[in-house]
Amino acid sequence: MGTNPQRDRYLSDSLATASPQRLLTMLWDRLILDLTVAEDSLGSGDLATASERMLHAQDIVFELRTSLRTDAWAGAHGLAALYAYVESRLVQANIQKDAAIVIECRGHLEPLRDAFREAADIVTAEQAERATLVASA
Repeated sequence: MGTNPQRDRYLSDSLATASPQRLLTMLWDRLILDLTVAEDSLGSGDLATASERMLHAQDIVFELRTSLRTDAWAGAHGLAALYAYVESRLVQANIQKDAAIVIECRGHLEPLRDAFREAADIVTAEQAERATLVASA
């Protein structure tokens, strides 16, 4: 991790105790942050940071794609194809040092991040409602 032991412990504890839906939204938020920083870094000429962030974004998209259960719902194959497309575009963006490609990828992914966040909020609310019903029974 980093050089701040208290921060590292907090992050570690946060990850260890987060619900699956919270972990997923954290992952999506980090993906969008990586793309935003990569775009900004390309604009300012900081190619090392841009490359590092694009590589990390590629890793996240790869994880999202490989952990996707394509047998779980009809749209999963389309989502997997989008993930594969974004992965390949991020490789091109990194090779070509092209912020426009990063912007394109973020444009595909931000609505998905928002949809996953909304779904996570619904699941969390339903779980809280069930817990309240169980506690009052």
